[in-house]
Amino acid sequence: MKPGDIDGMSLYEEIYEVVRSIPCGKVATYGQIAAIIGRCSSRQVGYAMASVSAGSGIPWHRVINSRGKISVRSYGEPSFSQKELLESENVVFDENDRVDLSIYGWEPTEIEL
Repeated sequence: MKPGDIDGMSLYEEIYEVVRSIPCGKVATYGQIAAIIGRCSSRQVGYAMASVSAGSGIPWHRVINSRGKISVRSYGEPSFSQKELLESENVVFDENDRVDLSIYGWEPTEIEL
């Protein structure tokens, strides 16, 4: 077990488990995921989402920033594939490329890790 592991589950595994709970057509914020985990920052959630490999089944695209926007990537642009994936789940962006969190924001119920 690595430092920071709880019950054999690494921090990233905990983050991924919570992200898997976000239903299709809903989004969560990095800070929201961090608050659920309770032992990480929103930045760490962002790092975890950036390290998700294609085909993993983790719906990384459902995690956005607290302003309702897709975060800028390391190359300075937002992920257009993330927007396309969200739109394919009927998540609507306004003219400023924001998601209305009061409509599409995920309201988690009890999550067991």
